[in-house]
Amino acid sequence: MMGAIAGFYALQPFWLWLAVAALCLAIEVSTGTGWLLWPAASAFVIGLIAQALHPGPVLEIGLFAVLTIASTYLARRFLRPVLEAKSPDLNDPTQRLIGQRGQVLSTFEQGRGRVFVDGKDWAAETEEPFPVISQEVVVIGLDGAVLKVRKIPT
Repeated sequence: MMGAIAGFYALQPFWLWLAVAALCLAIEVSTGTGWLLWPAASAFVIGLIAQALHPGPVLEIGLFAVLTIASTYLARRFLRPVLEAKSPDLNDPTQRLIGQRGQVLSTFEQGRGRVFVDGKDWAAETEEPFPVISQEVVVIGLDGAVLKVRKIPT
């Protein structure tokens, strides 16, 4: 078995490294951890190098290790801050409403009324002083599907 792999590697090193990349990528897709994305990319790059230069298995494995460590470190160090949301969860659109301005649609009675925010009509709550119709408010929080708003001084 090992002789067959060694023979295949000697003729087609790219395909062996591509198989390693595909295996890492398949595991990454099934787990979603982000840790195997960079080894998969590194294996693909090493496959290209192996096909073009034929540096030999020892050098390829060493390059793979160095490239994997470097790419993982750099991605965790520099890419993560860019990808981390400064705003709330993308999949929770109501959280993105916090801080947005809207307009009062109905008179607030006992602290409850209706506001127009982000192109939609929302139930809203506020504390005194109650805003009046057409007054501008800002969303300061949420309670389920009810917006907590504060009137903006005019």
